[in-house]
Amino acid sequence: MDLDIETGVRTTFIFLLFASGYLFFNAWKTLKEAQQLRYFIKRRKTSRRAWRFVLIALFLILIAFLFNSFIEPMAYRYFPPSPTPTLTPTITLTPTITLTPTITLTPTITNTPLFTPTPLMPAAISEGFDSKITPNPDARFSPIIFKRELNENYLLFKSEEYFQNPISIIYGLFSYDKMIPGSQWTALWFREGELICLETKPWDGASGGYGFTECTLPEEKWLPGNYLVQIFVGEIWNQSGYFVVVGEPAVPTITPIEK
Repeated sequence: MDLDIETGVRTTFIFLLFASGYLFFNAWKTLKEAQQLRYFIKRRKTSRRAWRFVLIALFLILIAFLFNSFIEPMAYRYFPPSPTPTLTPTITLTPTITLTPTITLTPTITNTPLFTPTPLMPAAISEGFDSKITPNPDARFSPIIFKRELNENYLLFKSEEYFQNPISIIYGLFSYDKMIPGSQWTALWFREGELICLETKPWDGASGGYGFTECTLPEEKWLPGNYLVQIFVGEIWNQSGYFVVVGEPAVPTITPIEK
């Protein structure tokens, strides 16, 4: 059974709360027992033991909330998430994907001359940044994994390089580290050099963990060709990913207007 840092912290937090509740219950039982004792000395000793239970329970509650608030960010500092999720060694295309004879697929996705070796943030986009926080130049994003859907924790390790139409949405998943909450980040989605999707906003995640970007278009807009996704932290390029869309897109249906 795999146990990540977040799950471990939550489990410990719940355990400490249960332990403090058990101590409060014991304190209540001990106080009731003390009230029934006839001798003053025994009653006082029993009452003191009950109050010790209360103090220990309060201390455990304090430790639980401190643990829940500060341990996870501290753990990511010393045990950062793996920058490269484990990918399967080979990519197997499902037999239901039919390639049109006009599209030639290369064995691997390579950079085309349409994209510059060092991507630059377009000035028209950077002029609209909202964040006033200086981004961390040491922030890191893992290679992008492309999928049609997400699971609960965004942990999808098998990437798809080819997507068969019809398509409505594609997700780009990644792990990240050393991000500063509130700093600007941007994801640019291109098809054959043309910008089709844009996501830019202040970072609303933690300093390290897993995240995603997405591109949603009408099905008829997902044209076959080479697609590129670029991730920027501030105006600094950080990571790129590539995938291919094959097959003709869905044809929009036209509903006649009754006169």
